Amino acid sequence: MTQSDSNHSNADFSLQSVPPQHRRGFWPMLIVMMGFTFFSASMWTGGRLGTSLDARQFVLAVLGGNLILGVYTGMLAYIAAKTGLSTHLLARSSFGIKGSRLPSLLLGSTQVGWFGVGVMMFALPIQKLTGINLYVLIASGGALMTLTAYFGIRALTALSFVAVPAIAGLGFFSIEQAVTTSGGLSQLLAIIPETPMDFSLALTLCVGSFISGGTLTPDFTRFSRSSAIAVSTTVIAFFVGNSLMFTFGAVGASVYQQADISQVMVLQGLILPAVIVLGLNIWTTNDSALYASGLAFSNITGLSKKKLVIFNGVLGSLFSMFLYHHFVGFLTLLGSCLPPIGAIIISDYALRRRQMHTDGNKFDIEVQGVRLSACLAWAGGSIAAHWLPGIAPINGLLVAALIYLLMERS
Repeated sequence: MTQSDSNHSNADFSLQSVPPQHRRGFWPMLIVMMGFTFFSASMWTGGRLGTSLDARQFVLAVLGGNLILGVYTGMLAYIAAKTGLSTHLLARSSFGIKGSRLPSLLLGSTQVGWFGVGVMMFALPIQKLTGINLYVLIASGGALMTLTAYFGIRALTALSFVAVPAIAGLGFFSIEQAVTTSGGLSQLLAIIPETPMDFSLALTLCVGSFISGGTLTPDFTRFSRSSAIAVSTTVIAFFVGNSLMFTFGAVGASVYQQADISQVMVLQGLILPAVIVLGLNIWTTNDSALYASGLAFSNITGLSKKKLVIFNGVLGSLFSMFLYHHFVGFLTLLGSCLPPIGAIIISDYALRRRQMHTDGNKFDIEVQGVRLSACLAWAGGSIAAHWLPGIAPINGLLVAALIYLLMERS
């Protein structure tokens, strides 16, 4: 590796295309994407579904939701592998160079907020189990997560290699315990929920639980050696990884009528393993969030991603308690504004892919300022997600794409 290549590697290519010699093969990318989709909130969503749906409805909702997520993130993964660009650099084509600061601000702020919430979720169960001062745990947990995010995609890969098998192992053991407690698989499948959930709401929850994070798929899949690797690892991660997370949360919740996976594991006598493994789960989620936030604010400021990771990690840790208690509702609201960004990036690529340089370093059609059509499409998609009936994220995606394509072709 040349000195220039080493410098690029250290910079994590936050403001340029990932060169071919730094791309990765199938297995390293699969483990990164599995770590990305092993999202703790999906287990909690699965728990809610498990207490409100019968087995058939649950399977249909999870498969339907992950089909939608797989198509959406698969398209973003394809674009990222073809160009080698992050979500934020791709947004420069559709939103304009200055206009791309809007999606970067929304995406980056949301990830810093969820990082702070995750630090608190990491510290609380350890404090309850050990009695260690909560502020010490917040500071040490936030510092460890920031350290691994600082080292970028290599550290994310190494952490995922440890976390993914551990989470899967505990999840399957918890399922086995729940099946035994229920009296067998046939008894488990026969459970009827006490308070049924409308299927459309269940599908909305499945899609909405990860579609905002899925908008950041290019931040990771840009390292794929080919578009086939990017798409296949992304789709597998959503159909296998995300489905497992829903199932881990749902089975125990259905048996114990307790939607919180951590409480289910306490009832199963798995307190210490739950603290360790769910802590790893939160760690991988938070590392991905902090890494993505560094790329977002690097696009806005032009500063090194690594410096911004440290700043964002400190900021999220300092405000973690406030974010955990007061900000989750706002972050969820803000998250509904993110899917239209992905829809606009996909639509823009469909319109302009022949005008891109083959090395992906820039676009022939970059707008230095702000592309008004993208901003209006984002606003229209966000409004549709909030106000139109149906599946909110899908409404946002479709309306944003339609507005952008109509305005760009007119």
